[in-house]
Amino acid sequence: MAGRQPRWLLIGNSRWHWAVADGDSGGGSSGAGLRFVHLPSPASAVEPPLAWAAVGPVPPEAALSDASRLKLEDVPLAGSPPWLGIDRALAGWWAHRLVGGPVLVADAGTVLSLTRVDGQGRFAGGRLMAGAALQLTAMGSGTAALPSLEGVLEAGGDDWPLATAAAMRRGVLEGLAAAVREAGRQARMGAPDCPIVLTGGDGPTLLPLLRRWPELGGDALRPHPELCLEALVALCPAGPEGAPQARPRSERI
Repeated sequence: MAGRQPRWLLIGNSRWHWAVADGDSGGGSSGAGLRFVHLPSPASAVEPPLAWAAVGPVPPEAALSDASRLKLEDVPLAGSPPWLGIDRALAGWWAHRLVGGPVLVADAGTVLSLTRVDGQGRFAGGRLMAGAALQLTAMGSGTAALPSLEGVLEAGGDDWPLATAAAMRRGVLEGLAAAVREAGRQARMGAPDCPIVLTGGDGPTLLPLLRRWPELGGDALRPHPELCLEALVALCPAGPEGAPQARPRSERI
């Protein structure tokens, strides 16, 4: 990888997420010196990443090396069950490292995943529900009268829209925000200092809706849009001249 900018890849369900070392700064473990790019799945071979992980399908034409693939057992999140998605493991482990205590990760992507990590850094369960795009698609395909909607979601506009498409979007966003808020309330019943770390593609859209509630002020809600990619970089940092460093031994128990 000498002479090229180190890059890391997380293959999601609907997009490919890249972290690229910016200039000569190399790969940091906190997002410094990195730029992030989110693209559709490519139709041909890609420039080899320093490390990669996948929750979505891996097309053979991408020609990715299995030797550089990060798997669940490589993520040091204690108590992870073997069926846990690697994106949830990465997000939970890194959020706990950033917070230094119990945390609830709300990853608002294709699926809204809510992942709890306790104060000792152990996986403590979670919840899954369809994300915004999936909900809108389901309404369009499962009914005769509602349209199929695509495009960027926005949190602004009327709280009670008159137009059908706007009402669908508003209803989905309000429902997702309410689910995150209620999950945070329940998590804090057992751990009063447990913040919500918000990430994922729809995180910036949900953020202003969540900020309306006083209990989510201050550090109770912490936006961190590139949480999973930062975790991937932290676990597989670039060494001298962009070469991969040896992976740390997993501390999972």
